Amino acid sequence: MSKKLRWGILAAGNIAHKFAEGVRGSHHCRVVAVGSRSLEKAEKFADDYNIPNRHGSYEALLADEKVDAVYIPPPHPFHAQWAIRAAEAGKHVLCEKPITLNYPDAMRVVATAIEQDVFLMEAFMYRCHPQTEKIVNLVKDGAIGEVKLIQATFSFRAGFNPESRLYKNELGGGGILDVGSYPVSMSRLIAGAAQGKEFLDPIEVKGAGHLCETGVDEYAAALLVFSGDIIAQVACGVGLMQDNVCRIYGTKGNILVPRPWIPGREGESTTVVLNREESEEITVRPDRPLYGIEADTVAENILNRQAPSPAMSWNDTLGNIKTLDAWRESFDFQYEIEKPQADIPPASGGPLSVRADAKMKYGEIAGVEKKVSRLVMGVDNQHKQTFANAMFDDYYERGGNCFDSAFIYGGGRCEEVLGRWVEMRDVREKVVLLDKGAHTPDCNPESLSEQLLISLERLRTGYLDIYMMHRDNPEVPVGEFVEVLNEHCNAGRIHAFGASNWTRGRVEEFNNYAASAGLRGFSAISNNFSLARMVNPPWEGCLAFSDVGSRAWLERTQMPLMPWSSQAQGFFAVGDPDYTENANLARCWYSDDNFKRLQRARELAAELNVETINVALAYVLGQPFPTFPLIGPRSVFETMPCFKALDIELTPAQINWLDLMCNDRDEK
Repeated sequence: MSKKLRWGILAAGNIAHKFAEGVRGSHHCRVVAVGSRSLEKAEKFADDYNIPNRHGSYEALLADEKVDAVYIPPPHPFHAQWAIRAAEAGKHVLCEKPITLNYPDAMRVVATAIEQDVFLMEAFMYRCHPQTEKIVNLVKDGAIGEVKLIQATFSFRAGFNPESRLYKNELGGGGILDVGSYPVSMSRLIAGAAQGKEFLDPIEVKGAGHLCETGVDEYAAALLVFSGDIIAQVACGVGLMQDNVCRIYGTKGNILVPRPWIPGREGESTTVVLNREESEEITVRPDRPLYGIEADTVAENILNRQAPSPAMSWNDTLGNIKTLDAWRESFDFQYEIEKPQADIPPASGGPLSVRADAKMKYGEIAGVEKKVSRLVMGVDNQHKQTFANAMFDDYYERGGNCFDSAFIYGGGRCEEVLGRWVEMRDVREKVVLLDKGAHTPDCNPESLSEQLLISLERLRTGYLDIYMMHRDNPEVPVGEFVEVLNEHCNAGRIHAFGASNWTRGRVEEFNNYAASAGLRGFSAISNNFSLARMVNPPWEGCLAFSDVGSRAWLERTQMPLMPWSSQAQGFFAVGDPDYTENANLARCWYSDDNFKRLQRARELAAELNVETINVALAYVLGQPFPTFPLIGPRSVFETMPCFKALDIELTPAQINWLDLMCNDRDEK
């Protein structure tokens, strides 16, 4: 490298000292700044290592223009906040393990690093050491045949102290996050190497653990089951001394790693024992301090924004924390801050606000006093509060304000987590809540009223901005539905209403009745509409408005459309005639005309330098009638490309060409 990477250390605790000492012996790095909540502490730390810049706050460190990269070693619950803030400050990030307290927060950290275009790595120092690379190569080369069993443990006895970091609940104490992350990461690494991959995530996690009086795990063990008939036994603890080794068993021998987690230091040899017909000791001798190797790994891979295996890549980190979550979940272990009744803060540390660079567009729906975001967050798959919070926070920060849920989603759980989030973030008057009820077989005025009251209670609100009937019941005269909806509207329980999966004829009949009676009619419709034609409905009773007649009606009436499955349930991301693993995707969206649309979307995406799915969503947004497409992301990484569609302005000719209305390639 032409110049050394300039590090700032955020916090001045014990491990920060080890890192600063290690960087002294690195090839490509130097520490130029330290930040602490106490200037006095920062000064003392800086004096110990001859660091020129000393800051009495973390914020001041992140504002230091002389700092290129930040090392983040505070207690676990603070990792997400400061990793996000460091990335937003344009700093490269090396964050101590675990990357965050849980997977939802980890999503936010990785997503921020991607969008801010900075380097990010979880600081598993042993993953950067040459000993680990040697182990991986032995496995890949088949030195012990086919790997079948992995045993890995990291455990020690600290002595119970309820105020120490290791035992304090509010500091993310316990063994699994502190040291259990090591054997889990090693097992995933070895299982992956055995199958020619960088890592492998378990298909099953069975765990157990002992919770001490502070509610953290004092010792724990887990069984990880991987594809390829590989099993891993992992154990950890902060209150129990165990044998801290790693053993890998194959069909032709085994590997013993006596010092897997803290291997040889600079100039100190470490050994890996290969047992086959004869025992062989393989020696590795590093040329730099342990933390110096780690810091140099960052420096050497800055341009790629992540380091290659066996160092921790973004996906490796996400898989690791998800496995740790599953381990804790298997014996009902949650930190107090994760429990539903807790006021779980945003990963960024809050308070929640719309980002300055948010590019959301807004529209109007009759009866709704607020502007409505053009992208609507579907709340049909959020059952855990921590995960829902991460998804909703991210959507809100991007400028999204409209949430779509329903009485039947998750047996009511989806409404509950949405309502709890709104209450926690105190944003009721800033968001638009769209909720649906009266689904078949309960599609009648009586059930509608009963369910509406229950939904309001679950959502912890006195009103809905938009209420939608989830289905129609042609056996009920439209007048009965008009009357009951207006009754609830007049009572203030709903501000506007509409219908999902109604035919155009019944919608017209409803609105004609309402007009003749001097009552309110439907303000919006929520039928399917996407670039792909719905071949078969995903769920019984579903209707699309993609036909020529419905489009003409929407354009003439300018009735707002809030279409579900606006991206055809992933068809434009993974659709392919040879991909039949998702049977429902094939059943609902596979057809010759849809594959032609997919090919055209790919061609246009290539010309515009965007993703195909961006084009598919931009098609819905670009219609000559108001659209508010519903998106149903399962992670923030699925939310991100949805928002890129807002930057794409398709011409009418491009929209027609995508939909096969134009046959001449030049007409695009």
